[in-house]
Amino acid sequence: MRANTIALIMAATTLLPSAAVIARTVQVEIPVIEKNLEVDNAGKQQKMWTFGGEIPGPLVRVTQGDVINFTLVNQKGNKQSHSMDFHAARVDVLDEFAAVKPGKSKNFQFSADYPGVFIYHCGAEAMSEHIARGMYGVIIVDPKEGYSEDYPKPDREYVIVQGDLFKDGTKPNDITKNIGKVANLINGKVFHYDPVHDSNASLALESKPGERVRIFFVNAQINDSVAFHPIAGIWDRVWDNGNPKNVSYGIQTYDVPPAHGVTFDLISPADRPTNNALVDHQMKNALTGAITVLMNHDEADPELGRNGNLIPR
Repeated sequence: MRANTIALIMAATTLLPSAAVIARTVQVEIPVIEKNLEVDNAGKQQKMWTFGGEIPGPLVRVTQGDVINFTLVNQKGNKQSHSMDFHAARVDVLDEFAAVKPGKSKNFQFSADYPGVFIYHCGAEAMSEHIARGMYGVIIVDPKEGYSEDYPKPDREYVIVQGDLFKDGTKPNDITKNIGKVANLINGKVFHYDPVHDSNASLALESKPGERVRIFFVNAQINDSVAFHPIAGIWDRVWDNGNPKNVSYGIQTYDVPPAHGVTFDLISPADRPTNNALVDHQMKNALTGAITVLMNHDEADPELGRNGNLIPR
């Protein structure tokens, strides 16, 4: 089983009419793994703290109304206490979100009451260090009503999470102040999907011309907002927090604050191959790693952005 789906029972990714939706209990278990991890396309490794061994952690996808029965396992060999903060949950910060020591686990349940795209992250002290070391992931809560005119079915779906990369050994107080930041991560790597600016990049997002591509975007940076813009395109629709009721049309750039998620749809011209660059239009972030290339061509990989393959690794 691939690491990004480790110990994870995911909901069906096809939305159903509301009459057919039955609330379920979804079992989700995620281990905390402290490990050396590649942070760029050249193979440079850095000591990171992760959910499930990768950045971002396992994608959790459920339907509005489902109950998530969650277990966090802090592996015995780890050095740090860790916790889990689901932004899709309404619980007790002092109980469910309490820190767990190495060798211990924590179980709790919550109901996914609101549709959208939400971050989850470690909330243990110092929170800024835990998040900056890679302890974050995404939970998508699909609307119980299913697709609609304002929330049409996409042809492909991708998850993009933008995070920070600090110099190895940066102290927690400096991380909190953004001192020591050296680059930006997209799904765990600098220029992860950008062969234009990084000759070592072997991946890009793909679609066919004219397809509706849905981006579930989460800002996991600890301090900076993201001015998310599709170069050579316009966001056809934007849903703040990923909620279908929060729809905007024809947007050029959308501000995503830290620890927030937004859903974006992009439709390329149908009459010819084109390319887009999905960027943080704050140049200090774009030019240090926060650029993603979307290639729109007839030979697009049919598996990318489909069948649960939302985070190319």
